[in-house]
Amino acid sequence: MEERRKLERFIFEVPAKIEAVVSADIKETLDLTTSDICAGGVFFRTKKALPEGTKVKIDLILALDGLKHLIDHSRANVKVNGTVVRSGSAGMAICFDEDYQIMPLQNPLTLTPATSTHH
Repeated sequence: MEERRKLERFIFEVPAKIEAVVSADIKETLDLTTSDICAGGVFFRTKKALPEGTKVKIDLILALDGLKHLIDHSRANVKVNGTVVRSGSAGMAICFDEDYQIMPLQNPLTLTPATSTHH
């Protein structure tokens, strides 16, 4: 099979909360752990994958122990929106939207990548 990825993917396991609107009045929340990630998306191993095309909000919880000399916080919450692009029995792949937020405990910082290389 030919490799179609344009961005390098890394094995990266962090807790995540995924919120999806499955119908007009029903939201579903999944607590999962990432399997691997790149700048353009993430893969979650799960037996309860969301259908392709589902819009999601993802909160990734990052430990910041290695950055203590730069910041006063021990964790950051990365908030990103995306779309389920592949779904199957092994899990689901989600493509990130371009904007995301990194929110330390009390000082939210919104970042927008300078160039888009995700798609």
